[in-house]
Amino acid sequence: MAVLAVFGLYAVFLGLGLRAARLARGRSVSELLVAGRAMPLWLATFTMTATWVDGGYLLGTVEGTYKSSVALGVQGGLCFGLSLVLGGLFFARRMRALEFTTLIDPFESRFGPRWAAVLMLPALAAELFWSAELLVALGSTLGVMAGIGLAAAILVSAAVVTVYTMAGGIWSVAYTDALQLGLVALGLLVAIPVVFDAVGGLEAAWAGYAAARPGGASLLPPFTATGAWPLPSITAWWDVSAMLMLGGIPWNCYFQRVLSCRTPSAARWHSMLSGLLTIAFTVPPLLLGVAAAQHAWAPDVSATLAAQPAGALPAIFRYLTPAWVAVLGLGAIVGAVTSSFSASILSAGSMFAWNWCSRFLRPAPGPAAMRRLVRVAVLLLGAAAAVLALEVRSVQALWFFTSDLVFVLLFPQLVAALFDPRVNRIGSIAAFSISLALRLGGGEPLFGIAPLIPYPELLAPLLPGDPSAWYDSATGAVLLPFKTAAAAAGVVTLPIVSRLTARWDPPRPLGNVHRDAHGTS
Repeated sequence: MAVLAVFGLYAVFLGLGLRAARLARGRSVSELLVAGRAMPLWLATFTMTATWVDGGYLLGTVEGTYKSSVALGVQGGLCFGLSLVLGGLFFARRMRALEFTTLIDPFESRFGPRWAAVLMLPALAAELFWSAELLVALGSTLGVMAGIGLAAAILVSAAVVTVYTMAGGIWSVAYTDALQLGLVALGLLVAIPVVFDAVGGLEAAWAGYAAARPGGASLLPPFTATGAWPLPSITAWWDVSAMLMLGGIPWNCYFQRVLSCRTPSAARWHSMLSGLLTIAFTVPPLLLGVAAAQHAWAPDVSATLAAQPAGALPAIFRYLTPAWVAVLGLGAIVGAVTSSFSASILSAGSMFAWNWCSRFLRPAPGPAAMRRLVRVAVLLLGAAAAVLALEVRSVQALWFFTSDLVFVLLFPQLVAALFDPRVNRIGSIAAFSISLALRLGGGEPLFGIAPLIPYPELLAPLLPGDPSAWYDSATGAVLLPFKTAAAAAGVVTLPIVSRLTARWDPPRPLGNVHRDAHGTS
């Protein structure tokens, strides 16, 4: 039954995506990339929410709540939602008013196409590794709930989504996203009463959860160094939160939807509404995580979840719900993952075709050739994501790391490019280099890289207690907010160096770099 449901969903996604592709049959490549700037507010809001409410969002919220606390469970969804609100307040209107086509366009305008191509690399890598991580999450879930092999699940999922994304670009992605978001809401909301009936009711489960984990039912970690949240852990939590809130802005998949809106005002509202919806979607998986923590699992299931807590949500649907609810839950997870995968490969393909191929190929491609380039780029990146998902065991680690770099490296560049008319390329290179050095200096436990800069020892006079307490005992990770500090260093360095070097590298005006080249804005 589950296998038939999965293939039925894929058939519906493919049919809807190909039908929506008819909206992109005009001659302008902007219809593929930014919907001809004609996307209605409701559709832009749904596709943005569906992009952020991905499989990692659902599985991670349940996992964090199940194994640790509410504060860790909702951190991702809450902070990503706030990033959309902040993006709407400060970035969306300006980007749409300037009629850019990708995130990289303001960099190209301010700093030139060659340095913009370098700035594109972390953004492109983050999208690619996110795509691969989504396929791994989907393949693992289908293995648990439907008995489909990992390789088959990855290949079929990648093929279906890539086909309709190539056909219709942002239009196909947006309409399938709207359907997939509906599946997420339906699957989770139907499951909640059934699951809590199995664990003795919502009130009893919440009371038991709060009693078993003092302070664990709070949305934020405590502000004192007591209990399970000592001061170093609190600073690390806020460091990650800042990364998610501010680092969630400089993503092309976000700005692709902003730039598809009909007006700058609609772009702002779409972003803020999407943020509120994204935050609201944390509630169902949060409650399911509480239920998972209070359920008396069979010994074999309990042992499996102890080793792989990310399997808590699939386990809930498999063991605590009837078959028809499990199918809806499977539809929710499949919908969440495929919506984000389509957004990610389209975003990566758009940047590669628009900001690399269109600038460095000679002669520069015309509109028809650009459309073909976008589709070829989507195909190649979709295939690359599938290969990574099948072959690379640390895809999730790579995605976390590249997402980290998007915050540290690109957020300062975006702020400066949009809001400081006196910045230049030398300032951009200096800020990029300093932020990168400070970030890499903190090490990366995901890859076993020890810290190169001993931040706790350097700051020992300012820190309470022994500097060794500011290292994670299990991973060796630095618990000081050095990621936020690295990004802040870029924000400060870029305007200062730009002003000092303006004589040798005059600032460039901010404008639409492609308007005359292709007539597509």
